[in-house]
Amino acid sequence: MIRFFYVILGNVHRIWMIPKMGYYAKHPEKYSEEFRYEYDQHVIRLMNKRGRIHTIAYGEENLPKEGGYVMFANHQGKYDALGIMLTHKKPCSVVMDEARSHMPLVKQFIDLVQGKRLKLDDLRQAVGVIREVAKEVAQGRKFIIFPSGGYQHRNGNFVDAFKPGCFKSAMKAKAPIVPVALVDSWKVFDLWSLRSVETKVVYLKPIYYDEYKDLSSKEICNMVYQQICDVIKRVISEGKIVQC
Repeated sequence: MIRFFYVILGNVHRIWMIPKMGYYAKHPEKYSEEFRYEYDQHVIRLMNKRGRIHTIAYGEENLPKEGGYVMFANHQGKYDALGIMLTHKKPCSVVMDEARSHMPLVKQFIDLVQGKRLKLDDLRQAVGVIREVAKEVAQGRKFIIFPSGGYQHRNGNFVDAFKPGCFKSAMKAKAPIVPVALVDSWKVFDLWSLRSVETKVVYLKPIYYDEYKDLSSKEICNMVYQQICDVIKRVISEGKIVQC
């Protein structure tokens, strides 16, 4: 957490940006999705510069060129969504644990991209959020979902089990599923050090509806989980990214 406080204190002279983010988020009729997303990216870059955080993306050519899709990624910590948003050129949104979404700055990040807040202990509300995501993805929006539902501070690239129900958002929209492997993202705020850190975002080849339409959500979940685990193991063992 030492880097988290260092980043906050190092950017205290920019505290005026937080209410500005809130203002932009409250007026989507005046500020386009592209404008608001780019402002989020701008803030992330400022944070990364101060915090000596470097994020490298791989497999961007795998991302579908048209239409909506859902990215399913392993969850390691507070930086995960920021790392994806920083490297994902087109506007995307995120589904986040409602309990964690109201912290200062986190709230503004989520509101700027019109993110969805998921109550992990409320099944009815969760089903409603999945339906909302499916509807918006069918209309062309792109979302990030962490199917593990949370993360443990275990300081490593361990991949927590995924929840099959999360994949119904893409299934209902008949949209592409994009597995995303995050490597060393935990180091950003869990490593008790201020030394420079590098994280990796690996976009795997999308799984299109025709490929998964006959599979259950559990089967799809297991497929995506295994693909992400395989990439992370390969990166760690070989120390480099190979074709995904």
